[in-house]
Amino acid sequence: MGSLLYVSCIISLLLQAGLASKTRNFKWEVGYMYASPDCEEKILLGINGQFPGPTIRAKAGDTIHVELKNALHTEGVVIHWHGIRQYGTPWADGTASISQCAINPEETYVYRFQVDKAGTYFYHGHYGMQRAAGLYGSLIVEVADGEEEPFHYDGEFNLLLSDWYHQSIYDQMVGLSSKPFRWIGEPQSLLINGRGQYNCSLAAHLMEGSSTCKLTSKDCAPVVLRVLPGKTYRLRVTSTTSLSSLNLAIGNHKMMVVEADGNYVEPFIVDDMDIYSGESYSVLINTDQNPSSNYWLSVGVRGRKPNTQPALAIINYQPNSPSKLPESSPPVTPEWNDYNHSKSFSRKILARQGTPKPPLYAEQKIALLNTQNKINGYIKWSINNVSLALPPTPYLGSMRYHLKNAFDPSKPPDNFPSDYDVMKPPKNPNSTQSSNAYVIQFNSTVDVILQNANALADNVSEIHPWHLHGHDFWVLGYGDERFEEKDASQFNLKNPPLRNTVVIFPYGWTAIRFAADNPGVWAFHCHIEPHLHMGMGVIFAEGVDHVRRIPKDAITCGMTAKKLMNNGLP
Repeated sequence: MGSLLYVSCIISLLLQAGLASKTRNFKWEVGYMYASPDCEEKILLGINGQFPGPTIRAKAGDTIHVELKNALHTEGVVIHWHGIRQYGTPWADGTASISQCAINPEETYVYRFQVDKAGTYFYHGHYGMQRAAGLYGSLIVEVADGEEEPFHYDGEFNLLLSDWYHQSIYDQMVGLSSKPFRWIGEPQSLLINGRGQYNCSLAAHLMEGSSTCKLTSKDCAPVVLRVLPGKTYRLRVTSTTSLSSLNLAIGNHKMMVVEADGNYVEPFIVDDMDIYSGESYSVLINTDQNPSSNYWLSVGVRGRKPNTQPALAIINYQPNSPSKLPESSPPVTPEWNDYNHSKSFSRKILARQGTPKPPLYAEQKIALLNTQNKINGYIKWSINNVSLALPPTPYLGSMRYHLKNAFDPSKPPDNFPSDYDVMKPPKNPNSTQSSNAYVIQFNSTVDVILQNANALADNVSEIHPWHLHGHDFWVLGYGDERFEEKDASQFNLKNPPLRNTVVIFPYGWTAIRFAADNPGVWAFHCHIEPHLHMGMGVIFAEGVDHVRRIPKDAITCGMTAKKLMNNGLP
């Protein structure tokens, strides 16, 4: 089944490439810049002086060509193209120490890859915690010429959601790696398309003229979505948050969910929707409310006790003035710990008819226990009691060219002790570090059970959104407490959704299945930035010997650089 999927994807790529596909060329420079995304001026990372970075729009089958110069003074950089599967171009995935070397200051690297599937995607930094410093933007892939979406809409808007800290990522990283541990806390603001308002209720400001809320810069001006009455609009919604799980709602309007992570889903209607870091959705709204009014769009925090005010935008029914106040208050975000509400939304997401079904069986099963641990007194996140430590030589180069001593080749555990109590803190909190690289048989089908557990403190279990590079996977099911073999009988094999990011709820498990049909080395990790920084991830390698013609500038660091100088690489 896996090989058939791979072949069908390649055939699809070739067919689309012949139908008026184009190469979309971009010349980017990543650098520091001053900006005031929440009305407080800070230094952040931008692209060509823009924050968020430029939006890429392409059509399925097009080739993206990005010439990326690193204009940062003292640090490397990479860009990950989140949700793009990179068939045939694993070195373009944009993961430092995994698929490529970090791009050094003043150096240029070319990303060239094909976008094979229409959908809502984004890109972001994948080196250190640069995503949390503002290095992100949208990547929208429209259907190829001659094709149509399976739903109608009259116009569309793109909403890129993020959280924002006033503390620099360097302060954050030092605190996370310190003894005693210094947690980063909750974000100061939530941003919509890079705009928010710190320490200011936008609703109160507009409705009451609050003197304590001053919009000091155009950088933090409210986002306004201008609509016409009696139309249908597509909202493309993506979360690139560092920490926060979010909830989005629109006053007096229902939303029809039609796409998740670049895959069509059976349409369903909701009043509000949860969205976790790394996820993307498309929803349809009908502008069928009182045309003489404007309406609030509200984004609030879920899954953590919020200390951050909701972000607000205005749905402006034209010809009303955008400054006309909505008649009703903004929608109220559901209680942060109402997990039944969250689970209900996740379980409504099912594959649209025509989506490939999963194989009935998997050749390999890997159970990944998510725990908080300590290594020499430092707090870490671990998977099966192993915390991820990335090597200086990218796995793709060291595995492809069989370099010895480039990383720890020992096989990581594919299960955890049968007597481990996921409802309590670990009896032995000590952990170890390793390269955490799973070598998976090419073209096999793999089940992964993501198992959540209690953290170091009593009665604490956190939400973790997990993202798999290089693949879509089927979400087979969710459950509470510890996964047991009997739970597999409840897997959804009829219409499970295809995703690239999925959540595990506190004290619960999530089961996924994927085809290991994409030669390369791929990260699989929690998409919460501080959690990945603290070791919450693993590496999946498959069919690496099938990878050909790796660009030398992708892997000329660490041991591959030494081999190039001595004997060269084939």
